[in-house]
Amino acid sequence: MNARISLKTVMLAAGLSLGVVMAAAPVMAAMAVMVGGAPMYPTKNIVENAVNSKDHTTLVAAVKAAGLVDTLASAGPFTVFAPTNEAFAKLPKGTVATLLMPENKDKLTAVLTYHVVSGHLTAQDLADKVDQGGGKATLKTVQGGDLTIERRGRSHLTVTDAKGDVALITIADVLQSNGVIHVINKVLIPG
Repeated sequence: MNARISLKTVMLAAGLSLGVVMAAAPVMAAMAVMVGGAPMYPTKNIVENAVNSKDHTTLVAAVKAAGLVDTLASAGPFTVFAPTNEAFAKLPKGTVATLLMPENKDKLTAVLTYHVVSGHLTAQDLADKVDQGGGKATLKTVQGGDLTIERRGRSHLTVTDAKGDVALITIADVLQSNGVIHVINKVLIPG
């Protein structure tokens, strides 16, 4: 066996390797979901992606104020129902500012962790749970309260909080390295 490798062989191998990497780049980009004008990469964690969404600046600020960055950047897995800035804006005037005050950190933490469920639940997983539950599925949140998942039509899922307020999942299956995000149009409030 000849131990010498020709320059031509090395260049061919390098070219093929580069070709594989270049061919994979569009596939990885295609797997990224656009949220708030930014791609959400499945190789990044929940926090690494959320900070890039222009639609989730209020949520990111709240997560930072509650001291939950390290938790949501950890291995998880977590399923996060992520309200948009518009969802936070629908709350009564002054609610967000009040929750962000240091003396209200426990209340803020309760609201935020009410949007998080342990595990990696895609929209299909949620739909399967709804079907198995006869039209409804109840999920236990990290906060300890329950959320109810239901179908709206054939292809949409809703999330109902303890007070009966209903959020629509507007962007499903934003896959993360440590879970999945479902964008919602309402802030969920624990009972």
